[in-house]
Amino acid sequence: MVTAAQPLSPPAVPNRRVPAVRHLGPNWYACVMGTAIVGTAGAALPWHVPGLRAVCTTVWGLSLVLLAVLLVARSLHWIHHRDQARAHLLDPAAAPFYGCLSMALLAVGGGAMTVGRDWIGTWAAVALDAVLFTAGTVIGLAAAVAVPYLMAVRHRIEPGQASPVWLLPLVAPMVSAAVGPLLVPHLPPGQPRQTLLLACVAMFGVSLLATLVTLPVIFGRLLTGGPLPLALTPSLFLVLGPLGQSTTAVGKFADVAPGVVPGPYAEGFGVLAVLYGVPVMGFALMWLCLAAAHVVRARREGMGFSMTWWSFTFPVGTCVTGSEALARHTGLAVYDGLTVVLYAGLVAAWAVAAVHTARGVVSGALLAGPRPAPGAPRPATARTT
Repeated sequence: MVTAAQPLSPPAVPNRRVPAVRHLGPNWYACVMGTAIVGTAGAALPWHVPGLRAVCTTVWGLSLVLLAVLLVARSLHWIHHRDQARAHLLDPAAAPFYGCLSMALLAVGGGAMTVGRDWIGTWAAVALDAVLFTAGTVIGLAAAVAVPYLMAVRHRIEPGQASPVWLLPLVAPMVSAAVGPLLVPHLPPGQPRQTLLLACVAMFGVSLLATLVTLPVIFGRLLTGGPLPLALTPSLFLVLGPLGQSTTAVGKFADVAPGVVPGPYAEGFGVLAVLYGVPVMGFALMWLCLAAAHVVRARREGMGFSMTWWSFTFPVGTCVTGSEALARHTGLAVYDGLTVVLYAGLVAAWAVAAVHTARGVVSGALLAGPRPAPGAPRPATARTT
């Protein structure tokens, strides 16, 4: 007996909803961080250059646009590609980058107070910074707890996998500590100002102590496990982040403490800015030389461009602002000179990373998924989610 042919089910088709953002990870917020710090660090250079502040404000405006675009793109990523987003959280190499969202918000918010107010006005700058600071701080504190928790409970990490990337969620509260004092003068006198200042000091402690227990693991891995993989070598510059940002933070505490906390404490913050900042900046310069030597070696070994090159920007920028703080509180010309040298390196690194990133976005190479290993079989069915 002849029966009617059963209708064939349509073949599975891949999810084509906003495919460009499927592999857009949280590490892309490093573009915003690196761009914002170029503007804010340049505004405080010790020597006046005509037109420099206008350029810095323009760069900050670019960081604001980048932040808005990435927030939309990352929202689409979570809406349409939740499987990939969850995979990032469960990947020990990708999860720490969730701290970058916090630092991007904070960097742009701080830039609004530093240079953005030239364009949008002081009131709008305060309002924008208040929103971004609040959101960035909440996200940063959550990441500082959630990411180490996931690493301990859900991730499977071998001792040889220790990486400077682990510092990303831990340094986010330090960025809050450095940016928060900009809002202190705009609060009512008395307890509101004291509360915000001491909250920033508390976040300084959170980040500093977490960094102090993590950095030895990273340094030990570097000494006993050999050089990092070529693509990860630029991440050695991430160690500069908590060093330069903490030096910046104690300098900001000393700037706003007079009239906010009692006299002895205000004087203590001024002493801390120097007694803490000078040795930490010294270690930062040593690490900068060590990291640069590893990068030169990796470049000779064939290291090509990847998004880790943005590690050359924001961490170095924090050393620029830290050096600026030391110049203010010590009055030493050597720190003025150091600031200019570091800022020149920052601008050069940002230009190289920005050009390569723009090329990668236009060509689609940076937004493409990871390539399968040579000889690996193609999947039998297409992904539907």
